[in-house]
Amino acid sequence: MERSTLDLWVGLFVCAGIGALLILAMKVGNMASIGRGSDSYTLYANFDNVGGLKPRAPVKSAGVVVGRVAAVGFDNNKFNARVALTIDSKYKFPKDTGASILTSGLLGEQYIGLEAGGDTVMVKEGETLKLTQSAVVLEKLIGQFLYSKAAEGGGGSGGGTGGGGGADKGVDKGMDKGMDKGVDKGMDKGMDKGAEKGAK
Repeated sequence: MERSTLDLWVGLFVCAGIGALLILAMKVGNMASIGRGSDSYTLYANFDNVGGLKPRAPVKSAGVVVGRVAAVGFDNNKFNARVALTIDSKYKFPKDTGASILTSGLLGEQYIGLEAGGDTVMVKEGETLKLTQSAVVLEKLIGQFLYSKAAEGGGGSGGGTGGGGGADKGVDKGMDKGMDKGVDKGMDKGMDKGAEKGAK
């Protein structure tokens, strides 16, 4: 009897531990999404680049989770990414609301950030947000930075070369002027001496 009771308690603890692990895994994997139906509505947004955005990623406004990413697909007409957002029905946003793909920390998960505008008309089920900002691609930023640095280095070298050319020109002009003055002086002296001899 005591053995059976002990086995029962052990089994209950094991089940509780497994349940806790499942809940934790769902929260980490963003699987605890907002339910669909009458408690939520769907909005759409187009982006040139979604980066690493995945379905079930959070949708936040002012740091508060207001929905989840329902799907990430490709628009064959506009040739960009089309993202479906499931928003909790208790949160309303103006029509001029902007949607941006942001990152939690430097290398954290990506999510959608909503910034409400000033329009008095609220966005409705199935509408598309017009103001969007695509994900920042780290590789592109690094490439642009390196390219700008390389361009600056090339410009500095060109400036140095130009400065050297200017110095050479200055030396040439100085030598030409010196030679001209020397020739003039020599001619003047020669003429003066010739005149003096002629007078004698």
